[in-house]
Amino acid sequence: MTNSTPNAKIGPIELAASVMPRHAWTFLFASFFSIGMVTFVSIGQAYILNEHLGIPVSEQGTISGDLVFWTEIVTLLLFGPAGAIMDRIGRRPVYAVGFIILAIAYLYYPLVTNVFQLTIARMIYAVGVVAVTSGLATVLVDYPKERSRGKLIAVVGFLNGLGIVILNQFFGGLPKRLVANGMSGTEAGFWMHATIAGTAALTAIVLFFGLKGGTPVRHEERPPIRKLLTSGFRHARNPKILLSYAAAFVARGDQSIIGTFVPLWGMTTGLAMGLEPAEAVKKGTFIFIISQAAALLWAPVIGVFLDRWNRVTALTICMGLAAIGYLSLAMIGNPLETYSLIFFVLLGIGQISAFLGSQSLIGQEAPKEARGSVIGAFNISGAIGILFITTTGGRLFDGMSPKAPFIIVGAVNLLVMLGGMWLRTREVKERGKFAA
Repeated sequence: MTNSTPNAKIGPIELAASVMPRHAWTFLFASFFSIGMVTFVSIGQAYILNEHLGIPVSEQGTISGDLVFWTEIVTLLLFGPAGAIMDRIGRRPVYAVGFIILAIAYLYYPLVTNVFQLTIARMIYAVGVVAVTSGLATVLVDYPKERSRGKLIAVVGFLNGLGIVILNQFFGGLPKRLVANGMSGTEAGFWMHATIAGTAALTAIVLFFGLKGGTPVRHEERPPIRKLLTSGFRHARNPKILLSYAAAFVARGDQSIIGTFVPLWGMTTGLAMGLEPAEAVKKGTFIFIISQAAALLWAPVIGVFLDRWNRVTALTICMGLAAIGYLSLAMIGNPLETYSLIFFVLLGIGQISAFLGSQSLIGQEAPKEARGSVIGAFNISGAIGILFITTTGGRLFDGMSPKAPFIIVGAVNLLVMLGGMWLRTREVKERGKFAA
């Protein structure tokens, strides 16, 4: 039996050579769980800070920003090696082990007794994030044929959003249900985290058996590990790859800001209104879910255009949508008021647009023989963006306004949009000169 046929596909999505439909279905299964598992940490962490550790609300923005800082220090150190390792031994083992590490981190989270231990748990979680997000991004580039890339990116974006909505809604609401059934707040926090850890472990098992093994190139074609570690940055000489790195700087920061500060903003507002911690977490989770539901519904819409537009043009438009979404939050007073939901809808549309636009461009430009390494550099750029945005944003969240982190992200999105406009204009001029 051959591994694939040239026309292998799932639905309208044509698959790359040697990729079988079962590999693609396994990847879509993983896509549902990947980002949902990663983003749940902010909801769970907000609960731990309040119920388990009793941290004053006035300190939680700074602590949350610092925890993200240490997460990104780990990711900065590991994204490059993770990409190089995937180029050498394959995507499957790295991707699956990432879910095992997430499970370990989530089991440790409700057992911490101070912020230092919480930081250690967050750094373990960061190792899992590196493996899971590197696997997701690299397999997303590997599996489709170029003419179907935008379609698969849209489907994966939809499943990412669906996973975020369903998993965070279910697990985020679990403590309230458990407390109502007689558990203490800390017991409910433990079982919430234990349940999501078990889900992560089961996902790892599916990936071990379902994803395609090996690497996209033959053994004799693989560059040495030392070259792979630096190749991602050497390829930044391609201006389109450089633009995609700039987009990653803010697009991954987009996801981190939403995951960290939207639930925290809603929860701290709820506590200020006199709600109990479990109810406040539920309120904060709800506005986060609204933004992700909007992203979920928008992903297929923008995905239709990613295969039709020039990829630089598409990225430029996507970054403009993201800027609108983030900057619109300046108009919110109380995030728990019904009228605020429209702005969280715009936020979700902007966030998924930036993510899909950046993935589309890097997917087109990343070379086959160093794909994991280029995706690693892409993720490193994102980690640097998160470091800048969250450490600055966490302090401004406490010291100035909960809106401040979102305004920062909106401004950076505008800058990347302008960079895309410049590159696209240069391409059009150069094509005109060549034709003449």
